[in-house]
Amino acid sequence: MSTPDEALRYPLGRLSIQAESTAEERAAWREAIASTPRRLRAAVNGLDPEQLDTPYRPGGWTVRQVVHHVPDSHMNALTRFKLALTEEVPTIRPYDEAGWARLADGVSEAIDNSLTLLDGLHTRLLLVIDSMGPEQLRRELVHPESGRMDVHALLQTYAWHGPHHVAHITRLRERMGW
Repeated sequence: MSTPDEALRYPLGRLSIQAESTAEERAAWREAIASTPRRLRAAVNGLDPEQLDTPYRPGGWTVRQVVHHVPDSHMNALTRFKLALTEEVPTIRPYDEAGWARLADGVSEAIDNSLTLLDGLHTRLLLVIDSMGPEQLRRELVHPESGRMDVHALLQTYAWHGPHHVAHITRLRERMGW
């Protein structure tokens, strides 16, 4: 049973990686990634600066920080996919997500810049994803904190990640009556 804080932190539940998948599941994951820019834009549509600077949960990031975090994370995603597809079991570099969220661009920058960045970034990311066959899905990389994983797991991670953060914002809007 989840606690109230757990429900606020993980509104769609925690990420769960499947070892195998069907073509239909992979198509759904691709669609989740493809729709993230549009869904994130819709989630923040009409919010004023005060609302953008409201944390989605007590002690959590503000809506603005969440919006900036998504392209930060997905820039790393594109790099991770490309490294795994072009190098033999590369070790990727993690980054301090919370530290990045506290930087000036995360706390005060207009969200339009990050929304525009996410549009172009996802165009590129989808080109890479759409070019992959079954053999590319099994290519591996090493995350120093999470260990060895394959591209199949990366696909699931980022299919979950965008909707996860969109849900932070939409659930906050529901709770606040925005």
